[in-house]
Amino acid sequence: MRYERKIPIPIECGLHLTKEVLGGKWKMSLINAIHAGIKRPARIEQAFPTLTKRVLSRQLKELEAHGIISKEIFPQLPPKVEYSLTPLGASLLPIIDMMDNWGNENRSFLEKVIEETRLMVEIGNHAH
Repeated sequence: MRYERKIPIPIECGLHLTKEVLGGKWKMSLINAIHAGIKRPARIEQAFPTLTKRVLSRQLKELEAHGIISKEIFPQLPPKVEYSLTPLGASLLPIIDMMDNWGNENRSFLEKVIEETRLMVEIGNHAH
């Protein structure tokens, strides 16, 4: 069964378009890893041990479909696959760097708030 979007993407807004491309828990990390030279699927799996093969495959396919990465399949046995950033994908690197810097600059506050939120949700889940 294939997923079909019920609500169309509002393409008149740049933020929605960017969120469509970068949305997903791992996409920015995958872009960063590919940029850093981690190009083979097995190496990506090693770099992110909590990332499941299914999610990795789906997010790589979405990044490829959006023109952010390209996939090269080498004609050999066993088949060898490598990913690389396209020029469009490389144009996202300054945005990802800015988001990384923002997170690092606000780390102490954000870690505290995230932990408090996690605890509140956990307490709320136990109350039911």
